[in-house]
Amino acid sequence: MTISTRLSLCTGHRASDDWNRFLETDPSASFCHLSGWADVFGDVLGIQPLFFEARLDERLVGVMPVYRMPKLLRGTVLVSVPYLNYGGPLGDQAVRKALVEHGLEEARRGRDLLLEIRTRQPIMGDVPEGRAKVTVTIPLPDDAETLFKEGFPSKLRSQIRRPMKEGMEARFGPDQREAFYHVFSRNMRDLGTPVLPVRFFERISESLPDLVRFGVVYHRDEPVAAGCGFRWRDEFEMTWASSLRELNQLAPNMLLYWSFMERCIEEGARCFNFGRCTPGGGTHRFKKQWGGVDEPLPWIQWPEDSGTPDRSSGFYGMATSLWSRLPLPLANRLGPVVARRLPAF
Repeated sequence: MTISTRLSLCTGHRASDDWNRFLETDPSASFCHLSGWADVFGDVLGIQPLFFEARLDERLVGVMPVYRMPKLLRGTVLVSVPYLNYGGPLGDQAVRKALVEHGLEEARRGRDLLLEIRTRQPIMGDVPEGRAKVTVTIPLPDDAETLFKEGFPSKLRSQIRRPMKEGMEARFGPDQREAFYHVFSRNMRDLGTPVLPVRFFERISESLPDLVRFGVVYHRDEPVAAGCGFRWRDEFEMTWASSLRELNQLAPNMLLYWSFMERCIEEGARCFNFGRCTPGGGTHRFKKQWGGVDEPLPWIQWPEDSGTPDRSSGFYGMATSLWSRLPLPLANRLGPVVARRLPAF
């Protein structure tokens, strides 16, 4: 069916008054679509929001949040939504396709080097395919004991028990944000990846206090594994998770994920989302061992041949190696400056 849709482009830090109300009516909406992210990205990283809105007879029938950000070394890129796993157009199929086309027009008009739409819903028609990504999800029962005893094989249960036997414990709450960042920033440095600023997570707590969850695993009162995720409707997504390499043999990350699942079940969540990963990689294998199901993410990327640099070789491989050797205070100071220019983050 062909519809006459008038698309309007808003270029401020605020969406229209009915933006978030529209999200409440769309079953495909995610926490990544919320207008509050404009405050986080704008205030902390200086990234410009562009709110694409599709209206039919003045009625809001579709939305797509896009952020224009500087690219490392030169140029700008458009991402929906940077640093997160989703974004993309909402509305019926015709509206979503129109919003994607509008995004392509904006990218060409603005001479952006890249447009990446991190959609969770496929767009029918001739649209450019993006990077191969999947997310892994598992359904959550009514009680944690059922999941532990009936949902996990014995090997997985043993891996979860191991850090418990070492006296590790998990703690949750807004007061765990600082400990989370302590582990997260150190792990990112060790991976050779610039870290987001601590203010980024502080601003999330201010803008999305009812949705964000911080959890930390402690060993002898020292934080050794940490996660940050979001509860949206019946699903919880683990968006960022880290653990200290020197304690990998004690598997604190296993207790971290299990403790988050327990917490989610207590809160009434029905689905645990492990977050995006590259198919076949080590992170993907870690997530699959929990018995999860792959959900392909039909991301869109223009130009189609833009790709993602191989971080293991050439200039990027050398930069990653050097970054992993920086003193942590220096890495935490320089990281935010570089991270805001990395659209593939």
